[in-house]
Amino acid sequence: MDNSDITGDIDDLVDEPSEDDLLVLLERLKSEHRRIDKEIRALEENGVSDMLKIKRMKKIKLSIKDQVTYLENMLTPDIIA
Repeated sequence: MDNSDITGDIDDLVDEPSEDDLLVLLERLKSEHRRIDKEIRALEENGVSDMLKIKRMKKIKLSIKDQVTYLENMLTPDIIA
């Protein structure tokens, strides 16, 4: 799954998504984030010299993390103290 598939999923949910839809998407994003993180670590540990690929993967990972944070904020009600 590439990052464009994930961002497309968020765009599809613009019309009042259910909480269940958001939770499913959140889990998919977290899973993809973990997968990319493992792949980056494996490349770095193996001494792969393709720094451009690693840099791109880190950008994708950061974008996914931003999406995860956004969804978590949507699912967590604001508490006004």
